[in-house]
Amino acid sequence: MAWSNSSGNVGAPDAAACMALAGSQAAIMHLPRIRKPCRVGVPSPGYQEHGHNWAVAGHRVIEIGNDQREDDDESWLDELDVLVWINPNNPTGQVVDPDRLLSWHQRLQRRGGWLIVDEAFVDATPELSVGYATDRPGLIVMRSLGKFFGLAGLRAGAAVGDPDIIRRLGAMIGPWSISGPARFIMGQALADAQWQAATMERLHSESQRLADCLSRHGIEGAAGTVLFRYVRHGQAADIAGELARRGILVREFENPAALRFGLPGSEPEWTRLEQALYLSHLY
Repeated sequence: MAWSNSSGNVGAPDAAACMALAGSQAAIMHLPRIRKPCRVGVPSPGYQEHGHNWAVAGHRVIEIGNDQREDDDESWLDELDVLVWINPNNPTGQVVDPDRLLSWHQRLQRRGGWLIVDEAFVDATPELSVGYATDRPGLIVMRSLGKFFGLAGLRAGAAVGDPDIIRRLGAMIGPWSISGPARFIMGQALADAQWQAATMERLHSESQRLADCLSRHGIEGAAGTVLFRYVRHGQAADIAGELARRGILVREFENPAALRFGLPGSEPEWTRLEQALYLSHLY
């Protein structure tokens, strides 16, 4: 699979298999069903659909916290049969270097384990992708057009990697894994390198603008990706409620207390956010 992007450094080897899907959610739901019950690690915090679907399929789900990820001692990997990793993470935006991810894969694969990497938010930072290594046994990468390309309602994405796993995934999903119109639009979007380059530049600029905006209003330490800013805050619920009363919706998280701010879509929306943060007086 040649997954196009403006930097030119992301693609998949010829030996890797690729299956177009109705969004990465299709792979999230079906991959747990093609492996016998085992021990599966998922990042915490992280997109909860991963752990949910593995648990529903009868697997033992083990949450991997930041302390384990950042520790030099990686013996925790030996307690797992499958590791599902989100890179960059949703919702925190934290990243793991591709070389380290591949070292995790190697350690898992010695025992027949799998590494599944959810790269739904990687398009604007293609240097973080492990797509170039998807010819390795037991490695699967999931990609989606819903985030960077802004085509969430299209339900278009792909799973790339170990041909045996992709074959079994295809047998599980069946012959109509994605609609014809979605497949056509996906091809057009992935081929438009000029649009991708311009969008990547714009998103990096707007992400920094959002971080600066939050900082001016006392919301410090925002992390995230170019598509959103994530910040832990003891008053997260109050801030979310106050912004909602002013017609601005942000994603609230309880454990830990945090907020995720998406990018405003126009200059009037930037102005509304600035005014709402100024008037809230919560910080």
